[in-house]
Amino acid sequence: MVRFGEASEDSIAVMSRQALVGRLAQVKEQFRATSDILKVLTSSSGDPDKVFDAVVENARTLLNAAVAQIYLVKGATYVLARQSGMSEEHRRLVEEHPIKRDRGTLVGRVTIDRRIHYITDAVADPEYSRSDIQRMAGFRSMIGAPLIVGDEVVGALNVLRNRVAPFDDVDERVLATFAEQAALALRHVDLFAALESRSAELARKVEQLEGLADVGAAISSTLVPDEMLASIVSHAVELSDTDGGSLMEYDEATGLFRVRTVYGTSDDTVSALRAAEIHIDRTWVGKAARTRRVLQIPDLDEAQLDEHLAVLHRSGWKSLVAIPLARPDRVVGALVVRRKRTGSFSGETCDLLDTFANQSAVALTNARLYQQLEQQSADLAEASRHKSEFLASMSHELRTPLNAVIGFSEVLLERMFGDLNERQEDYLKDIHAAGRHLLALLGDILDLSKIEAGRMELDLTTFPVDDVIGQALSLVRERAALHGIQLTLDAEPGLGLVTADELRLKQVLLNLLSNAVKFTPDGGSVEVHARRGAGDLVMTVTDTGIGIAVEDQARIFDSFQQGSRSASTTEGTGLGLTLSKQIVELHGGTMWVRSTPGEGSTFGLRIPQASLIAEAPDERWMVDDLSGSGPTVVVIEDDPSSAQLVELHLRAAGLNAVSVGTGEAGLEAIRRLSPAAVVLDIHLPGMTGWDVLETLKADPSTASVPVVVVSVEPERGRGFALGATEYLVKPVHGEHLLAAVSRALQHTRTPVPGGTLPERRSVVVVDDDPLALKLVRSTLEPLGWTVHTCSGGLDAADLVRSVDPSVVILDLLMPDVDGFAVIDELRADGTRSGPPIVVLTAKSLTPQDRSRLEGRIAFVAEKAGLDLASLARRLAQVAAAEATAAEASSDTSQKADDGGAS
Repeated sequence: MVRFGEASEDSIAVMSRQALVGRLAQVKEQFRATSDILKVLTSSSGDPDKVFDAVVENARTLLNAAVAQIYLVKGATYVLARQSGMSEEHRRLVEEHPIKRDRGTLVGRVTIDRRIHYITDAVADPEYSRSDIQRMAGFRSMIGAPLIVGDEVVGALNVLRNRVAPFDDVDERVLATFAEQAALALRHVDLFAALESRSAELARKVEQLEGLADVGAAISSTLVPDEMLASIVSHAVELSDTDGGSLMEYDEATGLFRVRTVYGTSDDTVSALRAAEIHIDRTWVGKAARTRRVLQIPDLDEAQLDEHLAVLHRSGWKSLVAIPLARPDRVVGALVVRRKRTGSFSGETCDLLDTFANQSAVALTNARLYQQLEQQSADLAEASRHKSEFLASMSHELRTPLNAVIGFSEVLLERMFGDLNERQEDYLKDIHAAGRHLLALLGDILDLSKIEAGRMELDLTTFPVDDVIGQALSLVRERAALHGIQLTLDAEPGLGLVTADELRLKQVLLNLLSNAVKFTPDGGSVEVHARRGAGDLVMTVTDTGIGIAVEDQARIFDSFQQGSRSASTTEGTGLGLTLSKQIVELHGGTMWVRSTPGEGSTFGLRIPQASLIAEAPDERWMVDDLSGSGPTVVVIEDDPSSAQLVELHLRAAGLNAVSVGTGEAGLEAIRRLSPAAVVLDIHLPGMTGWDVLETLKADPSTASVPVVVVSVEPERGRGFALGATEYLVKPVHGEHLLAAVSRALQHTRTPVPGGTLPERRSVVVVDDDPLALKLVRSTLEPLGWTVHTCSGGLDAADLVRSVDPSVVILDLLMPDVDGFAVIDELRADGTRSGPPIVVLTAKSLTPQDRSRLEGRIAFVAEKAGLDLASLARRLAQVAAAEATAAEASSDTSQKADDGGAS
């Protein structure tokens, strides 16, 4: 039997479970509704109506109401934005008689107090003022929540029941959630609208900036003033979407604007504009310039016309804008753009024109400066020409009497006309020394003038460097001994041959030695060091003299500077070091000084020697290898004496020499005999040496034959460009001829199987400048080089490893990875293994830069004033030296292997 108490408890439990299930279902429905609204919100793309529809539908359903509404604030009233459950009559009544913003309605109380409000029964509420709406719609209980965006109440969400049924806390929370979602939709709309507006604005700005960039590029593409002005006016008209324009230059001296360039304007109007007096103080354009502001006239019919405006008005122009062209310190001119119709110009257009005007003012100023610079350059060139003519004239006029002074003083000092007393002898020695000093000064000035004018040409030959050092030492030895100064030489054994201007190199070394002896006290010492550094020739002269102050070392190579080494106690022109440094730099080298005051100085120089030959030409191999018959050398020379002399030298070296007198006969002999080398003169009857050289290099069967040009014409660049292996200028010493022929023969000691051409030389060129790549390619490819290019340092090392070129040409200044980093990667093992590197750059190398490059590259060539023919020749020498070294290494390895096998 079930007791009554137990049954009651079971019933209560069942009811509780049913209530809990119902509550869970209600919460689940709320979450569903919220999720639906959020989905609509995320996909609404800035349209709030879809969100509002979802809000009112779900609010009406979940709150068991008859009507749900969203009102938005509009001035002093509210407008119905969205609704669910309203009849047509109800909706029309609200729209025709809007609800006022006061406490007489639920929406008014909610928005004024910024919180949720209830009206339990609209009929019984004494403050409710819209009984007309209540009677027609029949609602009783009401609840409303504010829509707040940011800190602003923008509307309200209302829910109405047609019965008296108060809303509970759950209803309040649900309504608050829906109100927040509706407000979020409005915020989303605001943000979307702002984003669209900002995007449109940015798009306009980008378009304007692109336009300005195009204009800037156009007006910066020329520095010719007339072209510049025309470009400015045409682009200003295009930017402002006007019909015509004019540009005026301002003359500070007269205060007048002068029309320089026009666009879209008739010839008659142009003539009238140029005749008008446009003064800065009396015209509308002048006002724009004085105030530095963009000024516009929307309608010329209503404007007060000055002389300039009157011309435009008579020509049918209706509106215009004046833009001052000014720099911070002065007015440059003015720009005017015009239309054939009336109307204001937008602020955006005026701002754009103002920005354009600033850009144009800078460009115009630069064009003026460029014009002035061109005139100054022309004046300087004329002055330089006059200086050169003066120096050439004075050279003759001064040398003639100086030679007489020096010569006659020497005659008298030799007592050719009788004895001299002590005073006479002293005076004559002073005269003789002064004459020598003046002659040296004149020579230095003329040499410097040649270098500055770019007219000094180096006579590059190959000679033993020991000879130059010995000759320079012999010239200062007597003076050093006179003062008890010890002269010593510390030179590496086998310095070998050097390629340089022998006379100029001796001049530089002699100057350094003379200075060292001159500034070293009696009993001191002077030491010459000579060695090879990374294949280059390095020489230093160290003395124990008075030294040079630190502050003077930076300017010691300037003209007429002797530093703290007092000119009052030692004679000197003050030009020797300047000239020496210039000569060394002409060789592509560097010069430096290190000094400690009171202890002495060291002056050093480095001459690049990509083709430095460590040993003098070994002529014995020619004889030993060929058993006295020797390789055949064809000599093409029309002068019988010269041909005979060349033959004697060649035969004495064990070579078989065959001479011919014309270019035609030479070509026939080369094709018939297949010689190991050719010695070629340029001045030949009929077919010239140039023609012979071109023909040989164009024919695959003879292109590999090395050609040694021997000519009176110092056109080395042309010779190397056409494919000559060596170039000697007559008169030629026999040793130099044999050295050149020996080097040429080393290129072809191993016969080419089947008569095919040797493997083409290849080069990798790394430079971010496309024109530089194109220039090197166009120079080297006609000479038989295979050219691989790389437009930056990023991929340079990979390209070098994949191609394995004969030489690498590398720029130092590149945006991504610079040349130093490329060298670091290619020389990562700390040695000079891998292909030789030639630096071709516009960078002015600092001592630190040169220190980083030392021992890691073949040589440095400067882009400024680059001699392409000389570069091609040096590259060929570098490639040949590398190939010879590789061949020697391979032979050594092979012999070692053979010895091990035996």
